[in-house]
Amino acid sequence: MDVRFVIPGEPKGKGRPRFIPKTGRAITPKDTEIYENLVKMEYGSQTKGFRFPDGSMLDMRIQAFYSVPKSASKKKRAAMLNGMARPIKKPDMDNVVKIIADSLNGIAYHDDTQIVDCQIRKFYSETPRVVVTIKETGPEPEKEEIHGRL
Repeated sequence: MDVRFVIPGEPKGKGRPRFIPKTGRAITPKDTEIYENLVKMEYGSQTKGFRFPDGSMLDMRIQAFYSVPKSASKKKRAAMLNGMARPIKKPDMDNVVKIIADSLNGIAYHDDTQIVDCQIRKFYSETPRVVVTIKETGPEPEKEEIHGRL
């Protein structure tokens, strides 16, 4: 089973928690909380609340579409829209993965530890958004052991 959903608006990354020294508690930044709720809401409405079985191995693919800066020249704008120039700006790709994967804990799957394969790609678009596809995957075929060799 594959599920695909779209989160409208600029891609966001997971914000760093703020720690309160007196209590030792961590507080999630408000904009992170708002975006996590948007991810949950969009997932639930676009996938009818589908949940992957506990213990299944998952493959997550993310396409993050950033808006083209207003200051971009016509030539640069064209390069951005046809994929010749790609975003090398914040949020970092790992923070985009983190906010989406964490948001879907207990919603799309039991825990994001079930994600065994993940890819994120960043592009420019007239319509900023994040497109997420999740599917069940199986074990990789055995490969010759090359790790650890120098």
